[in-house]
Amino acid sequence: MKSICGVEGVSAWGIKEGKYGLALIRAEGDSAGVFTRNLVKAAPVSLMEDRVRKGRLSAVIVNSGCANAYTGERGIRDAAAMADIAGEALSLDPGSIGVGSTGVIGRYLDLPLIRDQAFRVAPKIVRSPEAEVMAARAIMTTDLTEKHALERRETFSVGGITKGSGMIAPNMGTMLAFMYTDAQIPARDLRESLKIAADRSFNRVVVDGDTSTNDICLITATGSAGKVNMAEFQAALESCCRSLAIQIAEDGEGATKLLEVTVVGAPDEESAAKVARTVIESPLVKTAVYGTDPNWGRVIAAAGRAGVKFDPDSASLVVSDGKDSEQLVKDGTIVVDLARAKARMQGKKVIFVLDLASGNGEATAWGCDLTEKYVEINGRYTT
Repeated sequence: MKSICGVEGVSAWGIKEGKYGLALIRAEGDSAGVFTRNLVKAAPVSLMEDRVRKGRLSAVIVNSGCANAYTGERGIRDAAAMADIAGEALSLDPGSIGVGSTGVIGRYLDLPLIRDQAFRVAPKIVRSPEAEVMAARAIMTTDLTEKHALERRETFSVGGITKGSGMIAPNMGTMLAFMYTDAQIPARDLRESLKIAADRSFNRVVVDGDTSTNDICLITATGSAGKVNMAEFQAALESCCRSLAIQIAEDGEGATKLLEVTVVGAPDEESAAKVARTVIESPLVKTAVYGTDPNWGRVIAAAGRAGVKFDPDSASLVVSDGKDSEQLVKDGTIVVDLARAKARMQGKKVIFVLDLASGNGEATAWGCDLTEKYVEINGRYTT
């Protein structure tokens, strides 16, 4: 098993019928979540912001195809109805069930379909490799592949699934992510650990610069592995979230290349992350990556508008394909060999390392190139 079912106490199943899917994941334990900061919040986000304060979940129900966003009071009632449906299907308290939705904004849920799918999925819930694949596929929209991650340690595991391909500039956690651990972690500690992990992973992924109305990341600790070292747990959680974040960037809508930007020499980690995200989300940088154009000027210019103070005449920039690298700028001086630099951009992964020479802060952000296919996908998204 390679994700959630690799964690003791977690079982799942899912169904995908056309663009409409539904997943049920069962796991009892202390829970926490992080959510979108978009002013326009989907109904399931509003519901879960309140419900997760109780600090405990027994299952989640997730639908794809309809975001249940910008749907007013009816949307809130429908989100609660989803929990009621899952509670009935799983014989659980509806108040202990998490809810997530993804899909088209401004459309109402088809509750009869959700009920029908939930009652077909519930009897199949199991802990198996197939189960985690079915659950991950059920929540996909424009994703081309399901996304899984599992971090095993000597005494515990952390696993997760996520979906995300477009409308990716998370300002909380991610699009939809469901994380699980068999470590015994109280809800308060889970909340702090998840926030840190999200900031260092999901919050550093940009595909197109749009923050979704539905971003939600939930974590549940089943506790079957007992108490663990918190530093070791934090490292495992961050590693698991980082793997999922990179998979989102790789699967960006229309993408042909993964873009990774590491900023070093910043005043602090927060400043480094701010610069890295600004470079990652620049349409000019993204199109240059698509065209295999080692345009150092676009990278430096994007860094300069990030709101972080540094001396451009002291900055250095390197481009790499993950194996070989080529210096573009050294201490403010252009030193590029264009042919060699362009060769570093031919593969599926392009890495920029930008040294601001202004401190010890370091951070990495992930994204993808911007292609004609992105416009094709989103130009007719609802039709």
